[in-house]
Amino acid sequence: MSDVKQDERPPDETSGDMPAKPPEDQDAFDELYGLDDETVDACARAVDEGEPAERLRELVDDLHAADLADLLERLTHDQRVGLVGALGEDLDYEVFSYLDYGVRDDLVDVLTVKQLAAIVADLESDDAVDLLEDLPEERQQAVLRAVPAADRAFYERSLSYPEESAGRLMRHEVVTIPNFWTVGQTIDYMRDEEIELPDDFYNIVVVSPAYRPVGLLQLSKLLRARRVVAVSSIMEEEPKLIPGDMDQEDVAFLFRQYGLVEAPVVEESGRLIGVLTVDDVVDVMDEEAEEDMLKLGGVSADDFFSDVFSTTRLRFSWLLVNLGTAVVASLVIALFEDALSKAVALAVLMPIVASMGGNAGTQTLTVAVRALAVNELTAANAFKIVWKEVLVGGINGLLFAIIMGVVAWIWFANPVLGAVIAGAMVTNLLIAGLAGTLIPLGIERMGQDPAVASTVFLTTVTDVVGFFVFLGLASIVLL
Repeated sequence: MSDVKQDERPPDETSGDMPAKPPEDQDAFDELYGLDDETVDACARAVDEGEPAERLRELVDDLHAADLADLLERLTHDQRVGLVGALGEDLDYEVFSYLDYGVRDDLVDVLTVKQLAAIVADLESDDAVDLLEDLPEERQQAVLRAVPAADRAFYERSLSYPEESAGRLMRHEVVTIPNFWTVGQTIDYMRDEEIELPDDFYNIVVVSPAYRPVGLLQLSKLLRARRVVAVSSIMEEEPKLIPGDMDQEDVAFLFRQYGLVEAPVVEESGRLIGVLTVDDVVDVMDEEAEEDMLKLGGVSADDFFSDVFSTTRLRFSWLLVNLGTAVVASLVIALFEDALSKAVALAVLMPIVASMGGNAGTQTLTVAVRALAVNELTAANAFKIVWKEVLVGGINGLLFAIIMGVVAWIWFANPVLGAVIAGAMVTNLLIAGLAGTLIPLGIERMGQDPAVASTVFLTTVTDVVGFFVFLGLASIVLL
């Protein structure tokens, strides 16, 4: 018999005792995401109609800084400026760490040096450096002169490191303790109201008298240990130390490879200068993945929020390169002008060979670029991977050669034509597998980003080889 009494049954969902379940078709994401279309429309109307600042504050008061950043991105330039101006000092300055770079630059251009200095002072040091590094040199120096001297020294040191390096990403707010302390001393130190600690941190860096990191103390281990226990006995020894000039891609690899949450950053002498946290590294991973995706598409930067002129200028140069490679392919076709004039079927089938090679090569290229980015494709295993891709290309080439050879035979009632396109298909897919691996390897060996130019070179190779082999075989066998 059930132990639940009749009057203890769950309340009826329609009686008002508990909220009704959301409809089944309601997206759970919408419940977690703080911005909706109604808020965007209401803010846009309120700014356009010149409603009082109090009304605008009411509309955005409950928004997280990240959601407020999304709101600003959806507004027009004039609406953004109007909203930021109306909020004034009530604006959550953390929003600038979430804004798209194009939109952030758009807003920064209309802010005064005093306003920028207030924003920099309010942000965590890593986010402040990220904002400062994008300012024009003169304005950057003016803002630095307007911030406190202690903060200015850190910002200048961070800005002295190369772009996209650990030194630019790190924050200087870090909790450190000497290696001879006990758990009790550490807890008392953190409870001292006169000690200024970061708002969020995951580990405590244990340092030597020379201020060199010798260990990391996880807060979870600290809270479970007795007060008399020595910190040195529960800390993680020999932590991963990040040189200040290390490239951010290498930093992201280390965090991903070893599951790091936080890592000390050191200068050349080994002295601690800051700390990197996983939230910044996640941003790096996202930025690098986005950058590679854009470059593979022939776009040098995210131009979603750019104006028409800027977007056109960014894309024109790459399209010009593509035009040049297309002309090369056309010159190859022109070599077989007589053959094309005598056999119309060649013109019909010719794009199929080039297209199959291009698609097969792109598959290989995508895998190779990704493997290079995460250090999976190296000089040690390059031959093995190249040989594998050539085999894959050859096998696929044979399978599609059979399919397309039969199709061409039936279509044009010419078995010899079917054999020609089959031979061209096998050859081009073999070359596609080879080029899709060798091109990014070669570009990386030259010290360049393989995601930048690999696609256009691959397309040129597969087009030229496809056209040349197909039309060359046809000239020899058919004409």
